[in-house]
Amino acid sequence: MTMQRTFSIIKPDAFAKGAIGDILRMIEASGLKIIATKTLRMTKSQAEGFYAVHKERSFFGELVTFMSSGPVVVSVLEGDNAVLRYRDLMGPTDSTKAAPNTIRGTHGTNIERNAVHGSDSPENAVIEINYFFPESELRALLG
Repeated sequence: MTMQRTFSIIKPDAFAKGAIGDILRMIEASGLKIIATKTLRMTKSQAEGFYAVHKERSFFGELVTFMSSGPVVVSVLEGDNAVLRYRDLMGPTDSTKAAPNTIRGTHGTNIERNAVHGSDSPENAVIEINYFFPESELRALLG
């Protein structure tokens, strides 16, 4: 077992539905620990930077518009094999194919409005965490 950190975003669709509490409870019930969390509204520029890896994809503009359309909750999660465990808990990107006991199966609507984002690798988790939680902020939160 490997203690890891991963990154989560509760997206604007889930925020608007009032699903934040349920999603955070699902995360905690899975055994992952929420070590940092905050609510923010991404600017278009922040969303473009965060999703820059998709810049050449046809859905990039729609993704940026959606992610900057309302408040989100960003969190740092910690636990054994956190990246894989959170990806399993989220379910597939297309919510219509997600099992009902997953976050996306419970709170997602489709492939775009799928309630949550999670890091896809330990390397990307570090990048994504640092994008919203500078190391100094995490140190201050964790003591």
